[in-house]
Amino acid sequence: MAEHIDVVLSFDVDAETLWEARDPDSATKPVWLSQGRYGPTVGLPRIMRLLSEHDIPASFFVPGVVIERYPAEIGMIVEAGFDIGHHSHTHTWAQNLGKEQEREEFERAYRVIEEFTGRAPRGYRSPAAEFTPNTLDLMVEFGFEYSSNFFDGDSPYLLGDTDILEFPFSWHLDDAPFFLYSNKLPGRVMSAPSDVLETWTLEFDQLRQEPARCLVVAMHPQVIGRPSRMWVLQKFVEHVLAASDARFTTFGALTDELRPRLLAERAK
Repeated sequence: MAEHIDVVLSFDVDAETLWEARDPDSATKPVWLSQGRYGPTVGLPRIMRLLSEHDIPASFFVPGVVIERYPAEIGMIVEAGFDIGHHSHTHTWAQNLGKEQEREEFERAYRVIEEFTGRAPRGYRSPAAEFTPNTLDLMVEFGFEYSSNFFDGDSPYLLGDTDILEFPFSWHLDDAPFFLYSNKLPGRVMSAPSDVLETWTLEFDQLRQEPARCLVVAMHPQVIGRPSRMWVLQKFVEHVLAASDARFTTFGALTDELRPRLLAERAK
């Protein structure tokens, strides 16, 4: 058994872009967009309070336009000392973009994050859980150090032949498949909070029995930030804190710790 299991709480602060990416006519649908506005204005402050109360770190990914629309709310993340990772500029699904359009998404968000935080973003998460044939090259070009996109492991690994450290996760470790609902998204159903808590705690408990594992939970303030869903996060945090062999950490901290060793092992 490993000396400890790493747990990263990650949050995609998509706001209205989660819905704008699904519907080009979103600007004419204020109720549709209000689902996203809840994230930075109501859900995010709840999350920040919980992190502060338990003195635990977290990782955030924020589209550029969300930073521009909600500078005070996103400023809470920076003031708390957390990094902001790259999550495209408009959350437009990469599969719908040409090569130059995808580059523009990278450039604009990179510039906004750098200007807002005072430092370049270190990590990237795609806006729709997919890469194009150009994405990885763009990540290398823009100097990203870590990625959290793929579903093919339980431990961090070097992505392809790059120096980028990948932190894989899975849909059952994401709040959206359980909770994200809209009357305009056919087939969507909502799970009970207890179902999600059971899933996440069981995943954690089982991974504790294996070496060198890292549990990544991906969440969205507009989803997990609702009161009954915050109960899930609160209970999950308490469950992890009660384990003597677990620690909460961030993608940036783990990159600094693990990447030199993995690069040295690959060079042998």
